[in-house]
Amino acid sequence: MSVTIGVDIGGTKIAAGVVSATGEILARARRDTPAQDPDQIAHDVADLVTELAADRSDVRGVGVACAGFIDRTGSTVLFAPNLAWRDEPLKMRLEALVDQPVTIENDANAAAWGEFRYGAATEADDMVLITVGTGIGGGVVVDSRLLRGAYGVGGELGHMRVVPDGIRCGCGNRGCWEVYASGNALVREARELVASGALSAAALAEACGGDPAALKGDDITAAAQAGDSASVELLADLGRWVGEGAASVSAILDPELIVIGGGVVAAGDLLIGPAHAAYARNLTGRGHRPVADMVPARLGNDAGLIGAAALAAEGVGS
Repeated sequence: MSVTIGVDIGGTKIAAGVVSATGEILARARRDTPAQDPDQIAHDVADLVTELAADRSDVRGVGVACAGFIDRTGSTVLFAPNLAWRDEPLKMRLEALVDQPVTIENDANAAAWGEFRYGAATEADDMVLITVGTGIGGGVVVDSRLLRGAYGVGGELGHMRVVPDGIRCGCGNRGCWEVYASGNALVREARELVASGALSAAALAEACGGDPAALKGDDITAAAQAGDSASVELLADLGRWVGEGAASVSAILDPELIVIGGGVVAAGDLLIGPAHAAYARNLTGRGHRPVADMVPARLGNDAGLIGAAALAAEGVGS
């Protein structure tokens, strides 16, 4: 049985793996990302593919998940916020280096496809993946097809405007969803609470040694899981933002399943419970329509790698 190689290029690391037809990762390799050197990124990906394909005759293609905007043809990275890619002809560059057919896809889209094919959404035809991490990533499957949009940059859910003239987003606009419903937003709110000197922040202050700048998302989740009421409330607030935004997404896409991924999902029902409650409370036509399930992702950090490999194997996006 043939296999494909999946590659996930992020801002700090390039992860690669040999993926079977059932979504199992058979072998892994990784490199640090030379974020400011597009040529070196391509050569590092080629080295990983060569390493993983050594002594194998069953590799039939390479799928690459990229943290950036991919054009509709799946050939060019139009823009990447954390990598030095601007109109980068990545597919052509990689195919010249690896002597394999290469499929290029946005990382969140690839992760959504991974969850759809092998993860939490295998029973769904219409699903939305919302990744709650540094920002918000999004991937959409409609009628069992990955949604890309007319120009290849559809599904950028994190930059849906939720607060007119709100907090400035890294994209340059104000009030984007990810400014309020992301891991960064959770940490920002927690640091402000610690800096205020509020008694309710005692557990968080202890976790960071009294230095708000040292506080991390994992500290907040751990404190909440240990029963700290302030941390539980912070996660509930984050969940409310996630759920309210998901309700707006559902007004357009009407998915049967919403999958929540990203690092913050480690909080489990402390996040997803409030998120689903806010979703149901803000859903258009509530009480007179089905309410989509909201579940945690299953593939974790491997979703993009597995999804990219699946796209390569299936020829989707080629």
